[in-house]
Amino acid sequence: MRVLVQRVSSARVVVDGDVVGEIRPDGQGLLAFVGVTHSDDPDIARRMADKLWRLRILDGEASAADVGAPILVVSQFTLYANTTKGRRPTWNAAAPGPVAEPLVDELTAELGRLGAQVQTGVFGADMAVELVNDGPVTVLLEL
Repeated sequence: MRVLVQRVSSARVVVDGDVVGEIRPDGQGLLAFVGVTHSDDPDIARRMADKLWRLRILDGEASAADVGAPILVVSQFTLYANTTKGRRPTWNAAAPGPVAEPLVDELTAELGRLGAQVQTGVFGADMAVELVNDGPVTVLLEL
């Protein structure tokens, strides 16, 4: 599992003209793009949620857990793009939807169990993601 995390001052996901998930511009939050590969399982999803929740990249080296910062989770299979040959990426390392979706859901559910204020995009949808990267700070988490 890979999670590309961006510290944001605001972010939102729009599907078919409707805002489906949002971090309002009243502080800091985390936008987490989540990619799933074939070997991932629910335990990995839960461990990744804990890592994300406790990642110390907010102001003053605080974590979302420390300050109650919101987290916006967006599924993104393209995190597993293979670009080693040619100019056209391949997606063989990305888990198919029936495998990936429950694991993204498990990560999101675990964040909620940990106490996170979490919102999501829509799995498999054509999403427009708008964000203001704060810093900028972008970190790739892997397990």
